[in-house]
Amino acid sequence: MADLHKAIRAIHSNAVTINGYTKDDIVAVDSNGNNVTIDWTQVEAWTDPNEYQYKRAAEYPSVKDQLDKIYNDGVDKWKEEMIKPIKDKYPKP
Repeated sequence: MADLHKAIRAIHSNAVTINGYTKDDIVAVDSNGNNVTIDWTQVEAWTDPNEYQYKRAAEYPSVKDQLDKIYNDGVDKWKEEMIKPIKDKYPKP
């Protein structure tokens, strides 16, 4: 499931404070201290527009390995063999 706090903030822009970690205990509050009624259907359906970035970052080789590749094989091979496959696997939306 997506980060609930991030999804709530994306859908309910009036929420300034969010406490809790699960659907059962999360409470969102607006700037006047009023509880925000959370639309859980929208929250659960929300997709993080930056998800591809997190997935790419998790799969990229270490900086050390990337620098070794550049030094030994050049920038073109580094891009083609190490970077492009991951970018292709997780394209920008």
